[in-house]
Amino acid sequence: MAKRVHQPREDAEFDFILGMSPVPVLAYFIGTWPKAIEPCRAVDLVMAAVADEYAGRLTAVRTDMTRCPAATRRYAITQAPSHVLLKDGEAVAHGTGPVTDAEVRNLLDSHL
Repeated sequence: MAKRVHQPREDAEFDFILGMSPVPVLAYFIGTWPKAIEPCRAVDLVMAAVADEYAGRLTAVRTDMTRCPAATRRYAITQAPSHVLLKDGEAVAHGTGPVTDAEVRNLLDSHL
């Protein structure tokens, strides 16, 4: 996992990262159940590359749905992988399923 991707262990840590980020946050939600593991691994690679590319303009947060259930509910995440772009704690864009780096870049370029 890229050093630029935060990995909160619980909801309080997720909220802390969100509150301390001076830039928009790209939170992506992963699942650890068998059917979610492979798609989430693919998204990990994409998000790590994007986090490096957008360093200083974006905070990337890898969020385990099981460890951060309140954040998962707050942003109405129902499947893994999913992602939410947050500005000042408010969702401005979201998506579900595996994504390519080009798709994530397009989303970010239209909202950053």
